[in-house]
Order: sequence, then structure tokens, then C-alpha cells
Amino acid sequence: MSDTQQVPDDPDAAVDALAEHLIATADRPVPPATNRWLGEAEAVARDAASDGIDVETRNKRVQQVQELLASADETGDEIADSHIAAAAACCRVLIE
Repeated sequence: MSDTQQVPDDPDAAVDALAEHLIATADRPVPPATNRWLGEAEAVARDAASDGIDVETRNKRVQQVQELLASADETGDEIADSHIAAAAACCRVLIE
């Protein structure tokens, strides 16, 4: 597993990692349409990782991120794809 694909088992760490992985895609060369989905997912993930958010709301946000990631097309960038895969894995840790 590469460094960009590290997925914590702890929910608090996983939600932080989720946001970090999506933030990392912002500087990658991805198509504009895909970038819009990723940008929206990043914003929702940042909200999910904010301090003081209750678990139920956090889980709703994570489900939204998961849906946004499923809607995004391929990026054509291996590093961005690795971050997206790790973000999706973080979503699974939090939802399961």
C-alpha cells in the first residue's frame, strides 16, 4: 500500500484522513468536470472532519462524500486516483 493509501481504522483519524486525501487532489491535473465533483466532496469531507460535529451528522456527510466520489469520472492522474481510492476506503471505515 502506498503512503497515499493509508487508511486508519479509528473513525476520528479516518474522517481526518478522508478530508486530507480529498484536499490532496486539488493540486492534481484532473479534468474540470471531475474536479467539480472532487471539490464538492472535499468541502463536505472538511465539514465532516470539523470539531464538535455529532456522529450522526458526520456519518451523513461521509455518505454524501461517498456518493460524490461515485459520481466522479476517472481523473487520468495516478496520484489523484490513489488519493480517491484512499478517500473511498476511509468512507467505508466510517460507514461500516
